[in-house]
Amino acid sequence: MPTFYQDIYTVVSCIPEGKVATYGQVARLAGKPNGARQVGYALAALKDPDVPWQRVVNARGEISPRAKSGYEEYQRILLEEEGIEFGLNGKIDLSQFLWEA
Repeated sequence: MPTFYQDIYTVVSCIPEGKVATYGQVARLAGKPNGARQVGYALAALKDPDVPWQRVVNARGEISPRAKSGYEEYQRILLEEEGIEFGLNGKIDLSQFLWEA
């Protein structure tokens, strides 16, 4: 039986290029509606480079701070390379870029 982390990775792997999902959305789709924080822990522990972790943002459309310095900028670069735009306030317009699962 898959673990919750594996369920999270499966959901994140379904997010298409050019779209983002929120931590809460991923948790809900993985079967734990109150597990948004656990999604963050799972992504921090991710070892598989093929899982597009960069496509998960917070509910405000922002990149969440990371324990390792510089990862926020790296995530932004990866998202911009996929065509995701950030407003002057540093937020992604979720009405335009949120994945409709």
